[in-house]
Amino acid sequence: MQIGVFKETLPGELRTAITPQNAKKLVGKGFDIVVEAGLGEASGYTDAEYTEAGAKILAAADIAASSDIVLRVAKPSEADIAALKSGTLHVSFLDPFNERGLVGAMAKQGVTAISMEMIPRTTRAQKMDALSSQANLAGYVMVLQAAYHSPKIFPMMMTPAGTIAPARVFVIGAGVAGLQAIATAKRLGARVEAFDTRPVVAEQVRSLGGKFVEIDLGDTGQTDQGYAKELTPEQIELQKQGQAKVIAQSDVVITTAQLFGRPAPRIVSREMVEAMAPGSVVVDMAVGSGGNVEGSVPDQVVDINGVKVIGISNLPSEVARNASDMYSSNLFNLLDEFWDAEAKSLDLDPEDDIIQACVITRDGAVVNETIKNHYAG
Repeated sequence: MQIGVFKETLPGELRTAITPQNAKKLVGKGFDIVVEAGLGEASGYTDAEYTEAGAKILAAADIAASSDIVLRVAKPSEADIAALKSGTLHVSFLDPFNERGLVGAMAKQGVTAISMEMIPRTTRAQKMDALSSQANLAGYVMVLQAAYHSPKIFPMMMTPAGTIAPARVFVIGAGVAGLQAIATAKRLGARVEAFDTRPVVAEQVRSLGGKFVEIDLGDTGQTDQGYAKELTPEQIELQKQGQAKVIAQSDVVITTAQLFGRPAPRIVSREMVEAMAPGSVVVDMAVGSGGNVEGSVPDQVVDINGVKVIGISNLPSEVARNASDMYSSNLFNLLDEFWDAEAKSLDLDPEDDIIQACVITRDGAVVNETIKNHYAG
């Protein structure tokens, strides 16, 4: 069975779907690996490393025509899908809630599509959970971006010229990315506060050395996948009021509030940004899905009354080497979980809970119940 891997073409996408280490492991499992020239250059891997791992270098057209499985990072174009043979298994981030046309094209082409966003958050699937692995790195990158753009250092320093107070960092959202942001800011010596609509994460914030900001929003909670539930307009207003004072006193604000399959909630108003001291920094993780911060712009640093508002739409790509390593391992673990060594084929059992969650199209139709219901709505 042949696995084909293409060089990413989305502007700013520096990650790769397979690293030489995992290519070697897949060859050892019995797969044939073919990759496009320059596949790993942007993340620091040479073609020679891939050939040493047992992969073959082919032109993109040949990869598409001959591969049984195709691995990507970013979602493909409809032209990419049209080049695949019927029955191909395509694995990538897909954004299926917002890409109905692309999903339809995959079904029409007879492609079996796995969306990495849809891997369930269960113990068994944890090793395949690419959203979490990439969000972890995003949390780290946000803090480094904030530290780079801030005119203040993060740690407290005792110097002959006087004592420098630690920077005050406020993290909104304590999911995977938020918790990593808290941990990274603490390691740099900042004073860290955090808020999340899920009170259950308060202890996790405190365990990392952060102070959990208490804002009474009434009944909130989380989904069975561990995501924050969507707030009512009244709850969003209560959140804004409760965090306004903390934001005004902060040197750095990092927002990580995202809703799976829906636009991000707008939780920081321009007025709140303008209330911060000149030189302060805001990093909006959700800028690519609508933004948490009024005035943030994808892939730009915007100045609002002397406050820098940073919007990077692809944060993991900023650390492409490690992001590729982690994503590649997620893909290897996914294929390894369902590889039947005796039959030399993948056993994508429709009754398996992971397969039910992440397979979007199959046998010419959209088969994922969540996505079908979303489209029907």
